[in-house]
Amino acid sequence: MQKKFFIYLPLVPGSVEQEWEQCLEQIVKTTSAGFRPLKLNIYTDLHGYQTYIVFRQKIAESVKRAFGDESPAFNVTVHPPEEPWKIVVEALFVLSVRTVIKTKYLNSVPYVVLETESVKEVWGAGLGSDLYQYDTRKAAEKAFDQMVGILENEKMSLNHLVRQWNYIGNILKVKEEFQNYQIFNEVRSEYYQKYRTVKGFPAATGVGMRLGGVILDFCAVAARESVRIVPIDNPNQVNAYDYGQQVLKGMAGKGQSVKHPPQFERALLLVNNQFATLYISGTASIIGQETIGRGDVEEQTIVTIENIKKMADTERINQLLGGLLLYSSRFSLVRVYIKNRNDFGIVKAVCEEHFPDVPAVYILADVCRDDLLTEIEAELLLKF
Repeated sequence: MQKKFFIYLPLVPGSVEQEWEQCLEQIVKTTSAGFRPLKLNIYTDLHGYQTYIVFRQKIAESVKRAFGDESPAFNVTVHPPEEPWKIVVEALFVLSVRTVIKTKYLNSVPYVVLETESVKEVWGAGLGSDLYQYDTRKAAEKAFDQMVGILENEKMSLNHLVRQWNYIGNILKVKEEFQNYQIFNEVRSEYYQKYRTVKGFPAATGVGMRLGGVILDFCAVAARESVRIVPIDNPNQVNAYDYGQQVLKGMAGKGQSVKHPPQFERALLLVNNQFATLYISGTASIIGQETIGRGDVEEQTIVTIENIKKMADTERINQLLGGLLLYSSRFSLVRVYIKNRNDFGIVKAVCEEHFPDVPAVYILADVCRDDLLTEIEAELLLKF
């Protein structure tokens, strides 16, 4: 099935509601070319929890009104885009030739199911939105419960996860010696232990967001034996799930003697016939398990991109797959998280040099370490 990313910015600055309507109009026009919206990531510059709740409800109503039974999964997070904009939308579309596509609901949460002869995909977004903003553990548990519920509806489980996005409110905050990111990692570990029986982990991103709580997005895949799912590591980095205790912050979970590290693969390759998608997890300026370029955002951006290109190296991928002949590869998306507003220009200039003509979104977000200034994730399309 053919998928394609589009990035939408407003045509003229206005209120966040006005800018959303401008983006929505552009999205609707894209559907006239035969593409169906699969997932919308709506990044906003909002202030205050109640403002977020009201705006998210407006988004839900307008998405339902615009797309009806073909509504996409969607997520609204407080991740401010480049100035002067108050909103940017990243949209994933699918060309529905020979693909059965259905929008379903878990309570009021829409998710999308795609099925072909060889594969079934489930895309969920915005899980846990507006719940438990002051309690990271409860918020994470609720979001994971929704994920489990959606997958059970589709006779699938967390075993089928290939890509997960984790947005953790005030990610670096420490309260009573417990860091919010570490609390999330403990909950993730608990759910994986309970609901996953396969080796390895999905590709994943974990970044902060301005409001509290936890929001999850995911893609899960159930496939025939002809489809291969292959973890791709980075020889220059320690796998995140092998991090030592000294890297992890805060206290361990209650009643536990050790802290659970982040459980995700550096990248995950999904091979289906002559085509493949490489999901590259959120990647930062880390060599081994140590931060490189402290205080230097340009150096960190370059090291981060070098790490991404190491995982996207086609010669190495061919070797891992047993010598398949790679015909072509191209990046289909980069998503760039930037800690400080003043660094947008530097980070964007470096990314545009290395990823020319690739759909890219740049948003303000805390990263999972105090000394990391940017994080980048990517998707790569390959043809054999």
